[in-house]
Amino acid sequence: MSSRSESFTIEQSLPRERLDKFLTTIYPAVSRGMLQRLIDEGHIKVNDLAIKPTHPPRAGEVVTVHWPEARPAEAQAEDIPLNVLFEDKDLLVLNKAPGIVVHPAAGNEEHTLVNALLHHCKGQLSGIGGVERPGIVHRLDKETSGCLVVAKNDATHIALCEQFAARTTQKTYLAILCGEVPRASGEIRAAIARHPSHRRRMAVSMGEGRDSWTSYRVTERLLYSTLVEADLHTGRTHQIRVHFQHIGFPVAGDDTYGERQTKKLTELTDYAAPRVLLHAHKLAFTHPRTKRKKTVTAPMPADFQEALKRLRVAV
Repeated sequence: MSSRSESFTIEQSLPRERLDKFLTTIYPAVSRGMLQRLIDEGHIKVNDLAIKPTHPPRAGEVVTVHWPEARPAEAQAEDIPLNVLFEDKDLLVLNKAPGIVVHPAAGNEEHTLVNALLHHCKGQLSGIGGVERPGIVHRLDKETSGCLVVAKNDATHIALCEQFAARTTQKTYLAILCGEVPRASGEIRAAIARHPSHRRRMAVSMGEGRDSWTSYRVTERLLYSTLVEADLHTGRTHQIRVHFQHIGFPVAGDDTYGERQTKKLTELTDYAAPRVLLHAHKLAFTHPRTKRKKTVTAPMPADFQEALKRLRVAV
C-alpha cells in the first residue's frame, strides 16, 4: 500500500474535544492509538503545523493527513483453508469456523484468521494506519462461527466501518439457549460495561455502560433448551452472550456466562455442548462500490447441526 495524503476543513469548533478523538469519527477504521502515533510522528498536521493529540478542533482549520506507506504485517501468512461465501476485488465474506482466533495475540501468534487472510489475499490488504493487514471490520469470538466481512482496501474498510458504526448493517445470529424461553419474541435493551471485578468479562450495567440492543425470535423449542434467531442492533463485546444471561437463558456451552445452566442442560439431556453454540447466520450491508445491498448467509457448521439433532424433541 503506497503512501498518500488527504485534507479536509473542520466545519465546527469543538472546544471540549481532542483532535485524536475527533479524528476517530472521521476515520472509524483507525484506532485512537494509531491516530495518536501518526500525530506524534508528524503525519497529521493542522494548518501545516505540528500539533498535539489534545489540540481542540476549531472551525476553519485544515487538517492534513499523510498515510505512510504500509509496513509489512508482523503476522506471517499461512496456507489455511478458508470457507469463502462471497469475494470480489473489494472485500470478502467468510464463514468463520468455530475455534479459530481472528487476530494473533500472546499465546496465539499463529494459525489465526489473519494468518490465513495474509496468504489468501496475497498483498491485496488494507493499509490503514501504516500497517499492512487484512481489513477486519468486525470481530467474532473464538468459539463463534459464521459471517465475517473483510476489506481488501482502505476505502472499503472505512466505508464498512462507517456502516457498522451507523448501525445500518443487519447482523442475525442463531443461538441455542439453556432453558425454555417463554416468549415467542422479545427485545433486550440493557447497557453493557466491563465487569467490575472480572476484567475479561462484560456485564449488564445500570451505571456507565454503553447502550445495547438485541431482539430475538424463537424458531424452535428443544429439549430443555431453545433455538432463537437474534438480531444484533448494536455491537458490544459479548453482547448476545451477556444479554441472554441477563434474562436467565444463557447460550448453551458458555462457561463464562452460563456454566451452571450448561451443566444442568447436560444433566437433563446427556448432551454436552462442545463450545458456545452461537452462529453468525446472516450479514447484510451496502457494498461500498456498487451501492447495492448485499446479503450473505452462512450455513450452520456440523457441530451446531449435531446439537440440534441431539436436542430436538422426539415427535
